[in-house]
Amino acid sequence: MHPTALRLRPLQHQDAKTLAGWGQDELFCWHAGWTVTSSAALDDFWVRHIEEPPDGLVRLAAEDADRELVGYVDLHGSNPGERELGFVIGPSRHWGSGLGRRAAEAALTYGFKELTLECVWAEALAANIASVKILRSVGMQETGEGGPGVFLGKDSYYLQFRTTRDNGMGRLER
Repeated sequence: MHPTALRLRPLQHQDAKTLAGWGQDELFCWHAGWTVTSSAALDDFWVRHIEEPPDGLVRLAAEDADRELVGYVDLHGSNPGERELGFVIGPSRHWGSGLGRRAAEAALTYGFKELTLECVWAEALAANIASVKILRSVGMQETGEGGPGVFLGKDSYYLQFRTTRDNGMGRLER
């Protein structure tokens, strides 16, 4: 496998401790918008979330070639043919290795092939240059601006992106 290759799988109960551990990485929390809290509180949150995920949320673990949990992807929404893409790579020591792009690609492939979606959309704060770059690199087209937000203490605004099955699958299968 390529060093940055990854696979998606359902979240499992034992993932809660790993996900909770990311909460001790202050750099990760600052970038991801997580509140730094106790490992026990985060572990409880993740156990509940894995056992009873919110309605309309498909959240999948992203594992690297060594089967280490290095992130997760979300496809969220209640529209039958459309979902919002989200992705998180953690902890911060994994950043910069191409995993964010691989996670986004894998989520799009899953959404179009497994969930038979027609459209996937996403938002990223303009100040979050890495996330914006990833969304563009997987072929998502910028469609406009959303509301205001804050990234790393800096006022920003959301950029909105979208791709369709026809555009997304053609690009991903190349």
